[in-house]
Amino acid sequence: MEELIFGQPWFRAAEWLFIALLIVTVAALLAVTGRRYFLERSGGAVECYLRSGGGTRHVPWRMGLARYGSEELRWYRVFSLWPRPAAELSRRGLVVLGRRRPTPGDLRELTLDLVVIEVGWVGADGSDPTEPVYELAMSDGALTGFLSWLESMPPGTHWQS
Repeated sequence: MEELIFGQPWFRAAEWLFIALLIVTVAALLAVTGRRYFLERSGGAVECYLRSGGGTRHVPWRMGLARYGSEELRWYRVFSLWPRPAAELSRRGLVVLGRRRPTPGDLRELTLDLVVIEVGWVGADGSDPTEPVYELAMSDGALTGFLSWLESMPPGTHWQS
């Protein structure tokens, strides 16, 4: 005689559990893929790694997509369903503090073909930042686009003082 779980044989319950988990997994993969498609389809998006600040403690790199806007750079995590950006970097006062190739410690998460830049914002008194707020890692082509975006201003845009 078969042992019953929830009124069904145990293998029948396991079969339904497997099917349910499979459906949830496929739905999650489709949702993440669809989100990435919608983020990239209107243009202005590049693959970009981000981590907060410099300093001595190790903060892991996060893989994502950066989308250029007229006033900010919006950074979205790749493997997330959250529709809002995980970070927004205001264009106003944003400065590049340094550029470098990935260090041996960075190469656990990054590849050699990427460039790491440190960014921060100008202080209220107009002074340059001393410590980076974020580090971005991107390809040479994406870096060229980022620097072009940073130095340009769309026609008709006036910064508020």
